[in-house]
Amino acid sequence: MKIREATSMDLEAILKVMDLAKEFMNQTGNSTQWVNGYPSREVLLNDLDLKHGFVCEYESKIVGYFCFIKGNNPEPTYSLLENGTWLNHLPYGVVHRLASDGTIKGVAKACFDYCFSQIENIRVDTHRNNQPMQNFLKNYGFKRCGTIYVSDGSPRDAFQMQIVK
Repeated sequence: MKIREATSMDLEAILKVMDLAKEFMNQTGNSTQWVNGYPSREVLLNDLDLKHGFVCEYESKIVGYFCFIKGNNPEPTYSLLENGTWLNHLPYGVVHRLASDGTIKGVAKACFDYCFSQIENIRVDTHRNNQPMQNFLKNYGFKRCGTIYVSDGSPRDAFQMQIVK
């Protein structure tokens, strides 16, 4: 699987991936995480404008998408962590909006393998009902650190992992 920075030419394919990911979340008991048009075209275009959007390609087809923010800008919603502590306070990368079209396995692993090749410390959050993502994160080696609240005030389970070289 190939990871590359997304461009505006990829937007329609990314939107399709997002729609398929939302269907999967609904089918697996997570009907409240990506609602009311989120992530919108505007949110995704902002990812692309900031050079934070990445696509996963398999046999020249876009099969996944994620937003990756590396290192120097702390995630505002991570400033308050309840019921736990972060593993460290070193610079970190953040992954948001990870989505797969469901056609092949390994999109999440490819995403995090790529991100850890860029920075050794990553934080991520997900809805408590997103059991597939929760399971993946734990199996990959992430530790649940506590609860954060996203901009609309809803809680998310927060995870962190550091690779020590």
